[in-house]
Amino acid sequence: MSDVIIYSVVSLSLIGVLAALILFIIAQKFKVIEDPRIDLVEQALPGANCGGCSMPGCRAFAEELVKADDISHLNCPVASNENMAEIAKILGKEIAEKEPLVAVVKCNGSPEHRPKTNHYDGASECRIASALYTGDTGCPYGCLGLGECERACNFDAIHIDKETGLPVVIDDKCTACNACVIACPRNIIELRKKNKKDRKIFVSCINEEKGGVARKNCKVACIGCGRCVKVCPFEAITLENNLAYIDPFKCRLCRKCAPECPTNAILEINFPPRKEKKEAAETPAGEK
Repeated sequence: MSDVIIYSVVSLSLIGVLAALILFIIAQKFKVIEDPRIDLVEQALPGANCGGCSMPGCRAFAEELVKADDISHLNCPVASNENMAEIAKILGKEIAEKEPLVAVVKCNGSPEHRPKTNHYDGASECRIASALYTGDTGCPYGCLGLGECERACNFDAIHIDKETGLPVVIDDKCTACNACVIACPRNIIELRKKNKKDRKIFVSCINEEKGGVARKNCKVACIGCGRCVKVCPFEAITLENNLAYIDPFKCRLCRKCAPECPTNAILEINFPPRKEKKEAAETPAGEK
């Protein structure tokens, strides 16, 4: 009986040793040696894992950077130019500096401008509400105000204002990760060039209805009159589908367009107040 036990133990031990040897040989044959630069690149990235680069995380993006022969088309929206310069140095490659971007909300339809016509009693998600009906106001393009963008942001950079029901972007916290842009089913959030002192000029409307209909549903809607297009000296404004659009990379912030807009659909943000023009005093008759 004892011999049987001994033989069993020895047999199992030999099988275990043989199996371990086979697994070792297979592991050595098929092992993948990872490029040590991947760890260095990952450490240089912000580590937000926000998906703004369209990849599942910073590790995957680091692997893509190391693998690519040309990294000029790869961009981490959260990373600064300093971060990307450090990564380029690690990889021995060149990358151009990017212009900083910031999210803007292209809807100014607060209740005072865009009154509610009904009450929505359903799931508190913009994508669901957008799929079910046109919204609780007369404008089928405006913000639904249910906070999909706020929940998508990992940086606490966008919040729904309780009074206006519209998203408000905190420029200092916004990393241009694009999460809020993707989350909005109405496409009212856009990444635009971030200028000095966070100054912005943009058309805060995406309503493509004809002027009269758009104005009826929202007092500050763009009516497609084209007056802003005519006064822009830099050809930065285009008019298409009854809607004006200001190109953030062509715009020089001259501020000539905003006063021309009859509905105040063009917003000027973080600019000093305009100087009021002094009316010329009337010269009495006979005096020069």
